[in-house]
Amino acid sequence: MSIRSYFEVTKPKTVALLVFTSLVAMVIASRLKGTELTSELLLSGLIAITAGCAGCNAVTCYLDRDIDALMMRTRTRPLPSGKISPPYRALWLGSILIVISLVLSLIRNFLSFALLALGVFDNVIVYSLLLKRRNPLNILLGGISGGLVVAFGWAYIAESLSLTAIVMAALVVLWIPNHIWSLVLYHREDYEVARIPMLPIVVEEEEAVRCIALMSVLLVVFSVLPFILGIFSFPYLAVAGILGAPLLALGLLLFIRPSKRNAWRVFKFSSPYLAAVFLAMMIDVLLFSKW
Repeated sequence: MSIRSYFEVTKPKTVALLVFTSLVAMVIASRLKGTELTSELLLSGLIAITAGCAGCNAVTCYLDRDIDALMMRTRTRPLPSGKISPPYRALWLGSILIVISLVLSLIRNFLSFALLALGVFDNVIVYSLLLKRRNPLNILLGGISGGLVVAFGWAYIAESLSLTAIVMAALVVLWIPNHIWSLVLYHREDYEVARIPMLPIVVEEEEAVRCIALMSVLLVVFSVLPFILGIFSFPYLAVAGILGAPLLALGLLLFIRPSKRNAWRVFKFSSPYLAAVFLAMMIDVLLFSKW
C-alpha cells in the first residue's frame, strides 16, 4: 500500500483529459458570457471537477475489481494486485472525493451541482452497475457522463447553459465510443475472458470496425458544426480539419484492414485529437473571437 497506489486507482490520465475539456469550457464561458474568471473561481472549479472524476474512477475500480483481475490489461491495477487492501479503502476514497466535488459545486450554483451529480450517477450507476456487464450499448449511455464534465465547466462559470456548451459536450459524448471501442477491439481476448459485452465483443469484427469508422466520421463532421453555427471562426475550422484528416484516415484504414495494430492506432490518436480540438476552441475564442 502506498500513496502512489491511491493515486493510480483514480486513473489520473483519464482524469487529466476530462478536466482539460472542462477547463476549456470554463475559459470559453468566461469569455463569451463576460464573467470574470478569477484565480479563486478557476481553482475551485478545477478542484471540484478533478475530485469528481477521480472519485468516480476510484469507485468504479472498486466495482470492477473482479473483472479487472481476469484481464491482462488491468490485473496489475491497485485493487486486483492487492496494492490497496482491503478494497473498500478505494470505495471510501472515491466516495469522499465525490462528496467534496458535489459540495464545492453546490456552493457555486445549483446547476453545476445538478450536472455533476448527474454525471456521477451516469458513470457509476448507469454505466458501471447497470449496463457494463449486461448491454453492448453500455458505453453509448455511459459516455454521457463525459459530456457532462464539459457542461459542468460551463455552468460553473456562467451559471447557465448555452448552445455552445451543448455542442462542446456532445463532441465528447461522440468521442468516447470511438476511443473505447478501438481499445476493446485491441484487447478483444481480455474482454471475452471477463465476459464484458462491449459492442466489438458481441458483433463480428467486420461490424465492429464499421461502427468505429462510422464514429470517426461522425466525430469529424460534428467537430465542424461549431464553425457552421458561428460559434468559432475559421482558424478553429482549419485546425479541426487538419486534425480530422488523420482520424478519418485511421478509421478508414481500420475498416479496410482490420487488425489489432490499426485498432491501437485509432485508440492512441483519439486522446490527443480530442485535447487538440478543445485547445483549438480555447485559442480561437481568446485570440479570434468577436464576442
